[in-house]
Amino acid sequence: MHMRYVALIIGFVWIASGQQAPNPAQNILESNCASCHGASQMSGLDLRQRETILKGGKRGPAVVPGKPDESLLYRAVLRQDDLQMPPGKKALPSEDIATLKSWIAAGAPWVSTETSANSSWWAFRPLQASAPPAVKNASWARGPIDRFILSKLEEKKLRPVAAANRRTLIRRAYFDLHGLPPAPEEVDQFVNDTAADAYDKLIDRLLASPRYGERWGRYWLDVVRYADTGGFETDIYYMNAWRYRDYVIDSFNSDKPYDQFVEEQIAGDELWPDNLELEGSYDIPKSKQANLAKRIATGLYTIGPMAAEYTFFGDQYRAEWQADAVDTTGAAFLGLTLGCARCHDHKFDPITHKDYYSMAAIFAGSEDREVPAVSQMGVYEYTRYHTRLMIAEQLKAKVQRLDAAARKRNPEGGRRAVAALTPAEKDERETLLRQIGEAYVRAPQRYGTANVLVHSDRIPDTHILVRGEFKQKGPKVEPGFLSALGGGTVSEPSDVQFVPQRRKAMALWMTSKAQPLLARVMVNRIWQGHFGRGIVSTSNDLGRQGELPTHPELLDWLAGQFIDGKWSVKRMHKLIMLSSAYQLSSQPDAANAKIDSDNQYLWKMNRRRLEAEAVRDNVLAAAGTINLKAGGPPVATPLTAEEKAGMRDLGEWPVSSDPADHVRRSVYLFVKRSFRLPMFETFDAPDASASCARRESSTVAPQALALMNSVFMTDQAEQFANRLAQHNSADAQVDAGWRIAFGRAPSADEKAKAVVFLAKSTLPRLCLLWFNMSEFLYVD
Repeated sequence: MHMRYVALIIGFVWIASGQQAPNPAQNILESNCASCHGASQMSGLDLRQRETILKGGKRGPAVVPGKPDESLLYRAVLRQDDLQMPPGKKALPSEDIATLKSWIAAGAPWVSTETSANSSWWAFRPLQASAPPAVKNASWARGPIDRFILSKLEEKKLRPVAAANRRTLIRRAYFDLHGLPPAPEEVDQFVNDTAADAYDKLIDRLLASPRYGERWGRYWLDVVRYADTGGFETDIYYMNAWRYRDYVIDSFNSDKPYDQFVEEQIAGDELWPDNLELEGSYDIPKSKQANLAKRIATGLYTIGPMAAEYTFFGDQYRAEWQADAVDTTGAAFLGLTLGCARCHDHKFDPITHKDYYSMAAIFAGSEDREVPAVSQMGVYEYTRYHTRLMIAEQLKAKVQRLDAAARKRNPEGGRRAVAALTPAEKDERETLLRQIGEAYVRAPQRYGTANVLVHSDRIPDTHILVRGEFKQKGPKVEPGFLSALGGGTVSEPSDVQFVPQRRKAMALWMTSKAQPLLARVMVNRIWQGHFGRGIVSTSNDLGRQGELPTHPELLDWLAGQFIDGKWSVKRMHKLIMLSSAYQLSSQPDAANAKIDSDNQYLWKMNRRRLEAEAVRDNVLAAAGTINLKAGGPPVATPLTAEEKAGMRDLGEWPVSSDPADHVRRSVYLFVKRSFRLPMFETFDAPDASASCARRESSTVAPQALALMNSVFMTDQAEQFANRLAQHNSADAQVDAGWRIAFGRAPSADEKAKAVVFLAKSTLPRLCLLWFNMSEFLYVD
């Protein structure tokens, strides 16, 4: 609709209400500019009132009344100079630019309205409760989700493809919720179950399994940049990072309300303060164990990338740690790129430089500390026998003194230094090594600990850092929240010492119903997990740099359902998976592809390749070797000769002593920031130095080489062959292998070719071939 007609309609409404209507230029500024140059006043510019427009910002007056060509605002929307507005690739429509030029030429008249001072970008607006729209093909829609989807399809003249068959559907559901394939008997049971609620019950079973938390916990660990080491040159080891990983998995399995999940990670210690004192029993009371888990949740802020060198300057360490905390909080919970405001006002979103450091101040006074995860009795039980460990340490010191004297005789060190020992010294050394081993076996195992946030002895002031440099301190700022989301500060006493409650204040602010982003961001992530792409495809950026939602009304409807459903993630899964849209096949349609080649409007299901961990887990599941043991410290698997060559120090890769651990699920493997397992790196596992919103899915030659030639794949193909060897004939082996690998029987042609291949080659080679087939690696 032409802008003049929009303005005319608005005018009629305002006249009817007894108020004077804003002119069209105000509407343009309100819709396109106020999110950044409104309450946030980016670059010092406020476009909500004529006075502030004429005053301008850091670049000077925005408008010179009567002189469009001399007005910064007009030159900016023309996008002919270095200043190009609105930011991003999309310019204002030519008719809007003409309207602004005419308005400036007429002297920039202004009508004072309350509305023009309170607008924002779509993501910052309150949730809009839209009713599911009416559709023509109502019989296709199983519920409100389908009506939102179908309405858009009908608008774009698209038609949904046929529904997926039941074998495809169960495989899709298993990989979506478990990251593992269904067993052949489970497929048969579902295919042959004619009950109306068979699919409904399947979803319930999958959600009730501990495998669900491992699958969806992995998604969340991507978002919060989880790793077991700090990265950079030193790549320090985080001994207790796994406790946070297990907390995440347990939270998904227990369907912890998402708002509580968020509150625990931000401020579990401040919202649920407690201790581990016993109450007349050796066992810690269950309520205290639950509060310990809430405290472990703050481990989110203890596992980020961190260089040990930062600690040479306390201010640098704090600045980097607070920056990581703010950036991760913004990306994970709010879907915003707050880090862009560390050095200056955000160039696209209404987030100022000051906003950033007000958020950073919330984390001032908090620090990472290792604390006992046991009662005081548990600590004393350890210290009671600590002398045994001291004996082992004394013996170790003797060996070190012997070795030092050998190095003086032979500076080359190593084996040659040991060779320089006298026979008596060698005997003494061998005896000491044996005694050390025996002493360590008798020594007590250290009590469990956890790394959590605690309050520091003093609360350091927070300053705006010029260009983000810790040595260039600007004005002091108080802890506060983003002005674009309502703003506000944390109220604290100024004349007495106090225990900080800053993170508690932020957690409650973030999970309040007044904040629209928290629910939007999470339901978008859940949608992405099921369709491969979110309603907003840039799930860590709902700001102006990100993509617009394809179905904004659906997004807000889902967010409302999420909140009304007491923030239940499992309920949201089921709501989505019961829709007709989720149950579509992935078959192509030429007519639809001409209109919507990227399938933005979901006329079919997106075919997706398994992520790196799911590829490995699928191989282990097919081979029958997967170890489903849950939780505990990370597992470092053995490295090949080539992989060892990529390690600077093999002492930094503590291979697990129990071979059964080497085939555990990938979510439990050791995540070293400076060294990703080659197979995972080849299949697009993310760099854990920053939040990963959505994994890439590349197709490159090294993937085929890894699948065909790696030691892991050939070993597991042997194990798969051993599993199939119980079948006596080639026909039976092919049938069983096909059903395990793909969830279906082979066609007559497929079977015939496989039997011929088997006659010329070996069963392990056939198993390896199955591992390399597209159907094994992709989910339809």
